[in-house]
Amino acid sequence: MEQVGLLADLAIIFTVSLVVVLLFHRFRLPPVPGFIVAGVLLGPNALGLVNDVTGVERLADVGVILLLFTVGIEFSAGRLRAPRSARAGVVSRRWC
Repeated sequence: MEQVGLLADLAIIFTVSLVVVLLFHRFRLPPVPGFIVAGVLLGPNALGLVNDVTGVERLADVGVILLLFTVGIEFSAGRLRAPRSARAGVVSRRWC
């Protein structure tokens, strides 16, 4: 039965996050602050809608690990071995 409670918490998190991010999109604001606002609203200190905080934290840790893994796959060994000045040039050209 513990899994049912965790799934209900995840459904609440996804639903509230979707609503908040859509509101932010409507006002032409970036989605990342929308996710932060949704997290603040759902956390144990605000509305307290999430019951199993430790279970959600464990899943969040897994999500961060998967995100870092995905970012790591995007880097190639050749780009990492390039001289630092060449990497800085690539970064500056890419973000400008």
